[in-house]
Amino acid sequence: MTRTIDTGTDHLLARVEDRVAILTMNRPERRNAFSDEMLGGLEAALDDADRSGDVGCVVLTGAGQGFCAGGDVKGMAQAEGSSGAAGNRSGGTRGGGLDAAIARQRLSQRNTAGRLYQMPKPTIASLPGAAAGAGLSLALACDLRIAADTAVLTTAFAKVGFSGDYGGTFFMTQLIGSAKARELYFLSERLSAKEAEQLGLLNRVVSAAALESETLELARRLANGPTVAYRYMKENLNRAVGGDLTECLDLEATHHVHTGLTHDHRNAVRAFVEKKAPVFEGR
Repeated sequence: MTRTIDTGTDHLLARVEDRVAILTMNRPERRNAFSDEMLGGLEAALDDADRSGDVGCVVLTGAGQGFCAGGDVKGMAQAEGSSGAAGNRSGGTRGGGLDAAIARQRLSQRNTAGRLYQMPKPTIASLPGAAAGAGLSLALACDLRIAADTAVLTTAFAKVGFSGDYGGTFFMTQLIGSAKARELYFLSERLSAKEAEQLGLLNRVVSAAALESETLELARRLANGPTVAYRYMKENLNRAVGGDLTECLDLEATHHVHTGLTHDHRNAVRAFVEKKAPVFEGR
């Protein structure tokens, strides 16, 4: 069964197919750089995917040859030249002053990068090409990342005098450690897909021709897996980032015992004994 998620814009396309929500950033002429419409559409699509029972996994990707360039730097330059005002991520300007701009940015970040990281369903970033700036941040917010061998990754912020946003400093530090994250942020070097995989920023690198099929195969496997267990696994793993050992041990114990009482667990044990493939129903 396939359905379309209404995002309110062509800048973010979304559909659900075989329990996988596929979200596509769709501004290929701007390397899928952010627009207000895209970010609003992403918020709406993630909310739908998070709440809907027909979604077991979320895939975030980009149209054309790129993943996402992050902020629309050309749009920012045009806005600066025409008005002299501070621009938003897409290059437009808004009223309300500095405090209002910060509040909007915080909400956008929580509802996009934060949602990808915290939602109780596996999320996958599929990179057909370059992921830069806040686009890289969104990729790092996902649970898994698979990229075409032609993809490149860069923080890019230093090159345009930005400090970085959409959680990239947090996600990158957790994935590869503070020292290397500082180097990549300060110097904004470009990483090939293979280099990024070796560092631990990517989970898999495949040929460009195989990217879509490999991504969907992985997504469908997760979407049809033990969703209750995945939900608790993800909370355990996220809590482990900032929690102390005792807190993590106690949380694991609570979740492990709970999942041991689910229908999915009992069915999987029976299937294991009978040497059959388990069928998970999310209960």
